Amino acid sequence: MRTQIRIATRDWDYLTPLILGDVKSDEFDVKVDRVGTLISDLGSDPNYEAAEVSFSRYASAMAGGETRIVGLPCFIMRGFRHRCIIVRDDSPLQTLADLAGKRIGVTGWRDSGNTWTRAPVRRAGVGVDDAYWFAGRLTAQHPITDRLDGFGRPGRIEACPGERPMMELLADGGLDAVFTPFMPDGYFGKGGGFRQLLRDFRAAERDYFNEVGYVPGMHLVAIKTPVAERHPNLAGELTRLVGESQRVWTEKRRKYAETSPWIIEELLHAARDLPPDWNDNGLEVNRRMIGDFASELHEQGILAKALSVEALFPHEARTGASAA
Repeated sequence: MRTQIRIATRDWDYLTPLILGDVKSDEFDVKVDRVGTLISDLGSDPNYEAAEVSFSRYASAMAGGETRIVGLPCFIMRGFRHRCIIVRDDSPLQTLADLAGKRIGVTGWRDSGNTWTRAPVRRAGVGVDDAYWFAGRLTAQHPITDRLDGFGRPGRIEACPGERPMMELLADGGLDAVFTPFMPDGYFGKGGGFRQLLRDFRAAERDYFNEVGYVPGMHLVAIKTPVAERHPNLAGELTRLVGESQRVWTEKRRKYAETSPWIIEELLHAARDLPPDWNDNGLEVNRRMIGDFASELHEQGILAKALSVEALFPHEARTGASAA
């Protein structure tokens, strides 16, 4: 009998073959629960043996001596971040360097995505101390929560005034730009009033990849430590299943090309602009990306020191359990 493993993840399209059972394991019966919000603490959660977790929060936990979970260099959420900076349609801002001295909203200060978005901005010469930052909810439909997460600095990193939604502040000039992983409702229609800061963000992202050699990873897979210890093959098998599900999904999208009228163009761009291993998982293939993220967490003041790759993934460094 296969051992059942329950894992909580966001509703990623490419996991569909795994969810439907087209991709499966001989040893484990993997049940995927699709969640809208990542579970807050896998180590104490009674419902799951594994979960998608924030890379930033995982790194902070490891810096604090976390031992209840085993993180895998299996990056279940990846993406370029240049596209995640939006401004008003009539904004004079056009480049990352233009953000110097500006008022920038972020959906959460230490979120992995926002940390990665600040990385190319820093490469353009605009560090944390070169702009004014406001953390808050994107729209009125989003909850009011503590999005500073202990990293506030009066006069530099603050909560949005009166907890006003950032899109309202952006619309009336209270903010110059907003960093957001997901576009707000209405953004894709005509006349929305907003645009990406970089009008050709694809070209900027392609150039970024050619410089750094990776697509940034925001979320990873983690397993409860007792579960990983009882099942030494689980780390490698979960990594294999995620990769195989992505391969099968991509193969089907290339065949049917039905998701949008122009998805075939997107598939062609991705295949021709990126190497076939751009989303491979495992420690060595992701070593530079992991190291760069650790450096960003330190340079941006989120971690007191930059952790080594081995310190972030000690189980993998010791066993090579989830090597692709």
